[in-house]
Amino acid sequence: MNIYDIVVVGGGHAGVEASLSSARMGKKTMLITMSIDQICATSCNPAIGGLAKGHIVREIDALGGEMAKCTDSTGIQFRVLNSSKGAAVQGSRAQIDMDRYKIYMKNISMTTKNLTVYQDEVVSFSLKDGLVDFLETKLGLKIYARQFILTTGTFLQGKIHIGTNSFQAGRAWEKSSNSLSDSLISTLGLKLKRFKTGTPARVIAHSINFDKTEQHGGDSTPKPLSFQTDKQTFKPTQIPCYITYTNETTHKIIQENLSSAPLFSGQIEGVGPRYCPSIEDKVYRFSHRDRHQLFLEPHTIEANEYYINGLSSSLCVEVQDKVIKSIAGLEDAVVSRYGYAIEYDYIDTTILTHTLCHKDISNLYFAGQINGTTGYEEASAQGLMAGINASISCDDKPPFVLRRDEAYIGVLIDDLVTKGTNEPYRMFTSRAEYRLLLREETADIRLSEYGYKYGLIDEPTHKKMLNKKQKIQKVIDDIADIWFNPNKENLKLLSDIDEDKISDKTKLIDIIGRSTIDTDKFDTIVPRYASIDNYIKNEIITYAKYYRYIQKQEKQIQKMKNMINLSIPAEFVYDGLDGLSLEVIEKLNHHRPQNLFDASQISGITPSAVDILHLNISKRRKNV
Repeated sequence: MNIYDIVVVGGGHAGVEASLSSARMGKKTMLITMSIDQICATSCNPAIGGLAKGHIVREIDALGGEMAKCTDSTGIQFRVLNSSKGAAVQGSRAQIDMDRYKIYMKNISMTTKNLTVYQDEVVSFSLKDGLVDFLETKLGLKIYARQFILTTGTFLQGKIHIGTNSFQAGRAWEKSSNSLSDSLISTLGLKLKRFKTGTPARVIAHSINFDKTEQHGGDSTPKPLSFQTDKQTFKPTQIPCYITYTNETTHKIIQENLSSAPLFSGQIEGVGPRYCPSIEDKVYRFSHRDRHQLFLEPHTIEANEYYINGLSSSLCVEVQDKVIKSIAGLEDAVVSRYGYAIEYDYIDTTILTHTLCHKDISNLYFAGQINGTTGYEEASAQGLMAGINASISCDDKPPFVLRRDEAYIGVLIDDLVTKGTNEPYRMFTSRAEYRLLLREETADIRLSEYGYKYGLIDEPTHKKMLNKKQKIQKVIDDIADIWFNPNKENLKLLSDIDEDKISDKTKLIDIIGRSTIDTDKFDTIVPRYASIDNYIKNEIITYAKYYRYIQKQEKQIQKMKNMINLSIPAEFVYDGLDGLSLEVIEKLNHHRPQNLFDASQISGITPSAVDILHLNISKRRKNV
């Protein structure tokens, strides 16, 4: 009999992080994939990270995941986006070698202790006493486990559209998983919905006239994504991308063919990503724009094939050819792979707890695009969290849930399980209320303790984090306590480094926190800390810039923590409370939560609703 602690279904980004984490936590794990050679394939763009997504990658790394290390090993261009803006909204992004990325992840999966990788198709589940008992594969194997994690990506009833051509597929020319959808509905009682995503055409490098494009290189001093990668010795190959634009001719071709586009003809029923629309959708929705920016991104370090970022399309191949050839630099482009749209099944995530476990089937977890998200990073984060929680559940230990003030991963999961999503969900910095606390470079300080606790971070890495944390905190505590007086000596010091003078005594942390302060000026102002590594100095300077705002956010968080434990009187009347929707009132009446924390865990109960409850309960107590 095939018996495991944990079985993970699906070998994409979520599945690999889930299976690696559970195996590294000592659990006998099986990863079932329809193609071992396609483990962690990057189906769409050849890049990892970006705005908000870079934060998630760093958090995955801090918790002991593999994505950042793989990116550092296989990256071919590294760049910090939004580098001219504040550190809280900057995002690390790397172009990757798509082939080497999946080879790296395949190799790490095949060689990890406690992990068995098996190629087959899962077709059904069997329930016993309200739990998943076993799954059955197409080859007839019954595989039993204590916990199951579903990470099926776009393969559930996957259907590809290219013009009027449509066919079943989970990814271009790869078989979809249809029987499993039927089992999820009939056996597990799940209600499945449909989403749509897409990808652009790829063109052969020697057919591109790069002289008509703008070269877009990586940073002169590239930063690794993993905290475990040595910053001093990190010298990756930097392959340039190229920028070009659509034009009026491009838009005219698209407009003339909108009626036959699957997105507009009714052929596609699933909802697509609002923040990453197809080119036909962009031309239709933003008809006032005379051009749209496109990035030509290399697939591999050999750069013999380019991905046209920004030109996702499901138009027929003849129209795609015309569109591409209307663009500067691509007049003679030869298409190696055409763009397509793909529809697939996903679940309503409000049926999940914050551990990503089904509320009624307590040994079944979900992660990745089956949860309605889009993006490799969001999928990997969910997989990691599902893997950790499935593992500790095997040992009957308390669940691992990240709060919204602790991590972008906490925001992601909280959004999914409390609100659900009616469009493919992607992360933005604007979704995080406490983003000043959640900067990329603080991910290790915020989360590595958890990774160490669960055996995913080793002792040297943990000590490195503690050393960084202690150094930063020591200096911050020092400069936050010292007054910088406007005496002759200090005024001359400010003048010598071209800093504005002060007229009243000022806390030293507010001087260090000026936008004009760099590491050289830091050394002049506080020479006793000049020997500290520049990386640590930059973190101190950044912290000082946000110091006053961080203090306010920390007070808000403490207020929320105190508030969340407030008990709700058993006879409390929700009906008629100003600011609460009828839907929220109905849910509160149905569940009758005992305290505000319980109320906050009910799907659809927003933080603002919790605030309103707190206000009204407090008023009532004062009036008693």
